[in-house]
Amino acid sequence: MKIWEILVRFFQGGGMMMFPIAVVLVIGVSIAIERYIYLVSVSVRNRSLWGEIVPVLSQGNFRQVMQLTSKSEAAIGQILNYGLARVQASRRRDDIEKAMEESLMEVVPRLEKRTHYLATFANLATLLGLLGTVMGLINAFAAVATVNPAEKANLLSASISVAMNCTAFGLMTAVPLLFIHAFLQTKTTELIDSLEMASVKFLNALNERRPDTPVAA
Repeated sequence: MKIWEILVRFFQGGGMMMFPIAVVLVIGVSIAIERYIYLVSVSVRNRSLWGEIVPVLSQGNFRQVMQLTSKSEAAIGQILNYGLARVQASRRRDDIEKAMEESLMEVVPRLEKRTHYLATFANLATLLGLLGTVMGLINAFAAVATVNPAEKANLLSASISVAMNCTAFGLMTAVPLLFIHAFLQTKTTELIDSLEMASVKFLNALNERRPDTPVAA
């Protein structure tokens, strides 16, 4: 209970600018949770589908591969589906690779969506904290101008202490958001790399084992 009271006093002592920083924190955490859940779900679906595709792909059964990819909502399924659709029109590796790159360009923005906001919110929280501190100091110096000289030092030190709460809260919001942003960026990059690797493996398998019959839609 004492911890809660300390937090409440700390928040109240920071002034009105504590509320915008709190809003930034809530929005940032919400985006971070949503992005993490989305990236994990994409990763799980990709691994699951790729685990089904690998043995079929090694047999050269591209018809069954297309059946698996067309039924799946996984990102890797969409990319491979583009490549398999191009196989019907062209057997050149470059054409198939370009089709898969086009599909990857559609997938990547969905993986990176909203993640960049976390860095922006971290900077915004820092600036709001500094703004709150500056406003607090302005009010503090204005207040001590009319008090007894003997009380100025105590009043000024207390006012500065309160004003610094805003900067502290801004930094306490910004630092975790920056770490979370870096973590999600790394996870996104790993996902994109895995999709590119799967595309290369698919193209290599396509060159090694051509389908005996045309791939059916």
